[in-house]
Amino acid sequence: MDLNALSRIHSPAAAAGSTAKAAAGNEMGKDAFLRLLVSQLQHQDPLNPADSTEFTAQLAQFSSLEQLANISGALAELKLYQASINNAQSVAFIGKEIEFQGNQVELATGGSVELEFELKGAARKAAISIYDASGRFVRDWQLEGLPAGRQSVAWDGRDRNGSPLPAGIYRFEVQAQAANGDAVSATPYAKGRVGGVVFRDGITYLMVGERPVAVGEVRRIAPPADGSAI
Repeated sequence: MDLNALSRIHSPAAAAGSTAKAAAGNEMGKDAFLRLLVSQLQHQDPLNPADSTEFTAQLAQFSSLEQLANISGALAELKLYQASINNAQSVAFIGKEIEFQGNQVELATGGSVELEFELKGAARKAAISIYDASGRFVRDWQLEGLPAGRQSVAWDGRDRNGSPLPAGIYRFEVQAQAANGDAVSATPYAKGRVGGVVFRDGITYLMVGERPVAVGEVRRIAPPADGSAI
């Protein structure tokens, strides 16, 4: 007998109840499936009982549903376990210097900053521009004859007029051009010391100053640059 036969032989009240339950949730668990199967057997036509082959197929469906439910539960527990391990391991980042993809640098009072980036190809010329937190342009450089690969430019923390800039977060952009005039891709990198760990929406972030950095974005880890203990 088809599973839909139950809806044809139930009373209107039972049908209404079934509709309400369906509206409450579209997914059928293994318990609901088993109750439906038993109810079908109880209400089947004695003169036209359920076909044994069809009934066996329904039992196989129930077995498959139960196995899928068990697998789903096991995967959920595994996900929670893995997340707890990742969260515990991320605490070890605190106090370490990390390198990650990004174009923001933090300038300390009277300090200097290394602006690091990677060129996908050789560049005949390149321009580096620095902006403050409000987006105001503060300084730029013109470089020539850069090979492909990792580059580093020291910034003394002064603007284009040579005046020292206040401590804070600054952003730099790199535009490079090959000998044939084509643009060369430049990937900026930033460094900083991890001061804490934050967990948001199942993602672990390392706090570098006020900047959250996802663990997956970390490219390199090193002891504190000043050699201080954690």
